[in-house]
Amino acid sequence: MKMKFIYSLLFLLLSCFVYGQNTSIEELEKSLSEATSTEEKMVLNFQLAEAYLRVDSDKSIDYGKAAHNQAISKGNDGMAARSAYVIGKGYERDRDSRNAEVWFKSTQNFAKAAGYSDLLIQATTKRSAVAVKERNYRRAYEINQEAFTYFSQKGTTMSDLDSKFERQKAQLEKEKRELEKEKDQLTFAINNLKLQSDQLSTDKTVLEERQAQLLQSNEKKQQEISAKQEEILTIAEEKKQIEEVAKKKEKEIKSLSREALEQRTALTEATLEAEQSKLIAQKSELEATQSRNLRNQTLVAAVFLFLLLILFYARYRSKRKAANMLSDKNKLIEEERERSDELLLNILPASIASELKEFGKAKARKFNEVTVLFTDFKNFTQISEQLTPEELVEELDSCFKAFDFIISQYDDIEKIKTIGDAYMCASGLSDRKSIPYNIVRASLEIQEFLEEHKQERIRLGRPYFEARIGIHTGPVVAGVVGVNKFAYDIWGDTVNIAARMESKSLPGKVNISESTFNLVRYKFDCEYRGKVDAKNKGQIDMYFVNKSLSAVAV
Repeated sequence: MKMKFIYSLLFLLLSCFVYGQNTSIEELEKSLSEATSTEEKMVLNFQLAEAYLRVDSDKSIDYGKAAHNQAISKGNDGMAARSAYVIGKGYERDRDSRNAEVWFKSTQNFAKAAGYSDLLIQATTKRSAVAVKERNYRRAYEINQEAFTYFSQKGTTMSDLDSKFERQKAQLEKEKRELEKEKDQLTFAINNLKLQSDQLSTDKTVLEERQAQLLQSNEKKQQEISAKQEEILTIAEEKKQIEEVAKKKEKEIKSLSREALEQRTALTEATLEAEQSKLIAQKSELEATQSRNLRNQTLVAAVFLFLLLILFYARYRSKRKAANMLSDKNKLIEEERERSDELLLNILPASIASELKEFGKAKARKFNEVTVLFTDFKNFTQISEQLTPEELVEELDSCFKAFDFIISQYDDIEKIKTIGDAYMCASGLSDRKSIPYNIVRASLEIQEFLEEHKQERIRLGRPYFEARIGIHTGPVVAGVVGVNKFAYDIWGDTVNIAARMESKSLPGKVNISESTFNLVRYKFDCEYRGKVDAKNKGQIDMYFVNKSLSAVAV
């Protein structure tokens, strides 16, 4: 019975030690319930909103709104912008575009107030994506134009953004090296912890052997107790025999005289008292021995259990701390790597960026069927004389941003460069064979945009641009030039012919060569112009693209 009590106590203490590890979300919620200051509650609500974002968007939105309201009450524009962005992402996960757009716009407002340029750009990207999803391209353009105007008013130029990018990239590389160094240190610490764990296992084996010895000693003591109990039974049997003898003597006493009877009785009582005192003394000694053995066994078991708990707890704490630190560092490294990759993809095509990251350089490659598009503004010199330099650059930037936005809707089109008032892009720069439907469709959308922009400028009484567009399909060589600042470009006679197509086009028209016409003739309504003289190229068959045949069908 007593041994069962000892084992039950051991199991209870081990159960208390094994009692669980709560998730980080539960720990955050517990901290929130115990928080007293508004600032602490605001930060914990924001952390819970981020933690719930991937598992429960509704709870993420609720916690985000709580953090947002607390940030507004404390006048913390930065936290208000960050919490609004998390709320917008929550609605985005719920496919609630209307609420997502509202909160991303709120993010823009608070990011402007806090001066968070990166967060403003992210919110602008999200709002623009919502507008594109709804096929509201003009709204998407206005959202991007609004952000550009804000940066222009703040005095931030494209060169400033490039410089900031270079600084951030250098800082990220430095932080990446430091984080990798810290990761190596953590790996070394984990290896040391493994060695400590092996040592603890050895100590545990020694303690288990000691426990076996104690159990063996306990069994020996138990055998001694059993022997004592047998002695008590023997004494009790002897007492019984004595009592039987006393009864026998009692019968004899009746036949004796009174005096002899009294003497005999006194002697018998003295003998019985002596035997009884001896039995009581032996019983007390046996109980004291049992109590002492039980106390010693309990004390040894408690000390062993306490040492075992301390060893397990120290190992658990060290292992959990190292694991948490390593997880946090890996997460930070991954976030910075994704950010660097995103910035690199804004400069180079995905395949070229991957090749640069893997090999440190990119080889020039030949593509046999690439479609090149050139645009050029009519009477650019005369119009530039009517505008101030600032107005001219702003008007060019407005048009080129719209061109960038239009071609970004098509995965197979890559912007190559701008040369003065000329804009150049191409499709088919990949290993898979492609037909230039998208680039011809994009050229028509560019002319539609310029026509709408022209009507707006006429209404305001301002000069406007009209563009000629030329397209040709053929082989080119593409690659990266430069060392410090990468520049992706294409070369070949195809590029020269595309430029001739543009120079022989008319304002508001898309002029394509016969090689391009043969590829898109069943998708677009084209008008044959005949053979037209091109500088240094002789006579070339040319076609005007009027509209998409799918649009005619609709």
